[in-house]
Amino acid sequence: LGLTLIDRATTEPTHEGRAVLERARRIEAEFEALDSDVASLRDVISGQVRVGLIGTTARWLVPPLLTATGERYPEVSVVILDATTSSLVLNLLSGSIDLAVLNLPIDEAELLVEPLFDEDRLLIVPKGHPLYDRDSVDLSELVHHELLLEAPGTPFRDVLDAAAAQQGVRIRPKAEFDGMRLLASLVFSGYGAGIVPASAAPIGVAGDWRRVQVTGVPGRSVGLVRRRRGLLSAAQRVVAEGVRSVVADDEVAPTGIHPHRV
Repeated sequence: LGLTLIDRATTEPTHEGRAVLERARRIEAEFEALDSDVASLRDVISGQVRVGLIGTTARWLVPPLLTATGERYPEVSVVILDATTSSLVLNLLSGSIDLAVLNLPIDEAELLVEPLFDEDRLLIVPKGHPLYDRDSVDLSELVHHELLLEAPGTPFRDVLDAAAAQQGVRIRPKAEFDGMRLLASLVFSGYGAGIVPASAAPIGVAGDWRRVQVTGVPGRSVGLVRRRRGLLSAAQRVVAEGVRSVVADDEVAPTGIHPHRV
């Protein structure tokens, strides 16, 4: 190409090198999809599918997804990446993963988004907190309490802040996290109260804490996301369909999950 692609001093790609690398990954993914599609014409769906999921959803969605895929399509290998929405978006754009289950909204022109489900936003409260005995609480009441919250700039936090601004209030953080599971685990251990999606606080987790319904704020939306360019391979299509099937199964989804019905 007549360009320097790798900086020898740092062994890192240059700006031009990163552009070439991203394109090469897309090309590699298309070759993998070609192999999978040709195999499917022989009634053998095979290939590797790399799926990224946010941790709170991965906890309940991955086990039945892997079980069903393994039983129906033994030649399909599924690789799971558990990460935050912001990290998974970058992995999708670079071609490192094929599909992702992410917190919405996603504002990326290069990505296609299919809503999967909405889930309740909850306040989880350890014993001894002033709101421990409440069954529900309005968002406007929470301004009187410091809370464990996801970090600003994340989709979950942005929706929460927007809802508070509409009511003319501002929620106060006790601590902020880019990762919902750590936030929830601190509540379970008694550190403080926090706002989480329903799947981050499954019933039965050890600890003296309660789920309190939050009113005055919309639920969290979660979707299946892929790159706009290129077609899904046969293996990627069956895994995507497996994700939809698990979400639609009322016996699998946790309390507080509301699937989108097609």
